[in-house]
Amino acid sequence: MKSFRVFLAVILCCALSSAAFAADDDYKVVYDGGSVRGLKAGNGVKLYLGNANIRFATNKTDVLAVPANAITEISYGQDVHRRVGAAIGLAVISFGIGALMALTKSKKHFIGLTWVNGEQKKSLAMQCDKNEYRGILSGLEGVTEKKAVDSDALTVKH
Repeated sequence: MKSFRVFLAVILCCALSSAAFAADDDYKVVYDGGSVRGLKAGNGVKLYLGNANIRFATNKTDVLAVPANAITEISYGQDVHRRVGAAIGLAVISFGIGALMALTKSKKHFIGLTWVNGEQKKSLAMQCDKNEYRGILSGLEGVTEKKAVDSDALTVKH
């Protein structure tokens, strides 16, 4: 019986480790705007973090490749808004649920990149999934060796 447990443990470890190595090295993000030709705000793209570059692709076709050493700034921020539209829809069905829904907030997570291409300064903003944006930030910081800046903490002086 003990040997069966050991055998089962070995099989499970092998299965889990192979599943971990089979994971994709890409992140699904939404292009929010910037200086990338051929992309429109709202388009879904895949972000690939490599050792020497950062690539964006749609339908397995590269749209942009930025050398990691060309990145000059990484910024991140959140857009928080109330779910008023959903609350109104639920209020039609049940006033109590609609009122509670109006009190909840929704957060969107954005990451911005700025880089230099020759003499030109270029940038883009992307919306990331709430479960992946920290991983994307860490990956970008690791590849570029730049520290991300919290754009929500910045104040604009006129």
